[in-house]
Amino acid sequence: MQILTTAAELRDFTEAARRAGQRLGLVPTMGALHAGHLQLVAAARAACDAVVATVFVNPTQFNNPDDFRLYPRLPRADTDLLAAAGCTAAFLPSTEEMYPQPTVLRFDFGALEQVMEGAQRPGHFNGVATVVSKLFHLARPHRAYFGQKDWQQVAIVRQLVADLSFDLEVVAFPTVREADGLAMSSRNRRLSPAARAAAPRLHEALAAAAARVRQGVPPAQVRAAAEAFLRQTPEIEPEYFAVADAHTLQPLAAYAPGRAVVLCLAAHLGGVRLIDNVVVDAAES
Repeated sequence: MQILTTAAELRDFTEAARRAGQRLGLVPTMGALHAGHLQLVAAARAACDAVVATVFVNPTQFNNPDDFRLYPRLPRADTDLLAAAGCTAAFLPSTEEMYPQPTVLRFDFGALEQVMEGAQRPGHFNGVATVVSKLFHLARPHRAYFGQKDWQQVAIVRQLVADLSFDLEVVAFPTVREADGLAMSSRNRRLSPAARAAAPRLHEALAAAAARVRQGVPPAQVRAAAEAFLRQTPEIEPEYFAVADAHTLQPLAAYAPGRAVVLCLAAHLGGVRLIDNVVVDAAES
């Protein structure tokens, strides 16, 4: 596996792959890799001739300086995992390499970013769109792979690709979970023992809410029940629980025939912020 650290090296590598007629897969990550990331690498390997994984903790998408400072950084372990998973190359740039000058570009995704993560983390999706755009321009992949745990982020990236006419396919894969239901996340490493013990209740709340949606319980009641359930656990401080249209991400007052529902939450556990979601198929809702 090749280790690339500059934009020029990444561009040279991917241009050579294209000249050789290879299909290129890109797996953007912020490192501290887990099985969810490696699932994306495996999927890219199965569909592409060359796979580049990026490891970059992007400062522009953090609106909390402490969250950025404490985000796990394990470059040696990450590159070992990527090599073992069969990555062709890993791109590990510095902040100065990705941002040689302060970016002044501003994205506006309209209603897509005015809810959930966008509402709670001002500027977050501008930072996501900026770094993803840079990676797409540098790597020019045929396919880019993302996890569905960040459901809203996937929707934002799809809109970005459509609006800017990137010639690539966005591929999203289901959330990978621990045996007790907790969604795998790099931030899980920061959970205290007490917080880790309480964390599976996030998925329990989502699963119970999904069952209520399938039963036709009104969205407001589904949300209220989920929030009440989470507040029963002292280690959990809910930030939001959304019952939304899976495509527009707008909160629902009632269910619409043929429209899938996404249940999204964010919560703080001992100072660590986690997100998760569950999609209820249209046929069930």
